[in-house]
Amino acid sequence: MFSATTRIATPEGVELELVLAGLASRFIAELFDGLILLAVLIAMILVAALAGGGAGAIILVVVVGGFLLITVVYHVAFEVLAGGRTPGKRWAGLRVVREGGGPVDLRASLVRNVIRLIEGIALFYVPAIVSVLATRRNQRLGDLAGGTLVIREPRRAYVASAAASPVVTAAAAGWDVSAITAEDLAAIRSFLARRDQFTGTARRGLALDLAARLGPKVAGPRPGTPPESLLEGIAAAKSARS
Repeated sequence: MFSATTRIATPEGVELELVLAGLASRFIAELFDGLILLAVLIAMILVAALAGGGAGAIILVVVVGGFLLITVVYHVAFEVLAGGRTPGKRWAGLRVVREGGGPVDLRASLVRNVIRLIEGIALFYVPAIVSVLATRRNQRLGDLAGGTLVIREPRRAYVASAAASPVVTAAAAGWDVSAITAEDLAAIRSFLARRDQFTGTARRGLALDLAARLGPKVAGPRPGTPPESLLEGIAAAKSARS
């Protein structure tokens, strides 16, 4: 099945190809999130009914009246705090990112999700569907306003950290990294901090490219050191010397 892609230039100086989420996968994610929100709404209405009397009536008014706010908070909280993935997006293998490929921030998430109330719930998602089908990067109106993309990612999540393992740190203790510049180090740290956001192919490609460009500047690594281990070691060795 054909999947639309887009290319972006990363801070590491590498062109990265991202697979864009299509209408079907976005619908699955929206449906999953919608069911969760519906369950929350029903539970709160039940609480209001059990409370009864004046307290129950107040709770019911607050819950129903504030449901749209709850919807925005739900999406923004998960997108900002969970790496661009609500439970529905995680289930569908999707992630929200900035147009430059970086993590979605509070402002971008808030803009895209406030507009969701208009193009989505209020107008039955018709403008959102038209926009996703009509735009080159499969963006709904909220994405265009917030400067975001929804991309596909592998089901298997990477457990990754910017920090090197103790084994790599120990091995890199004797490396000569004096030729690594501040710009080189910034590129390495940027990749290590963001690598779990890339697809497997993009992650391997970025690591190989950085290792090929910066490896010759380092003396000491054993031949055949994996690219990511090499980058972790360089970062650890530079940190130990600063």
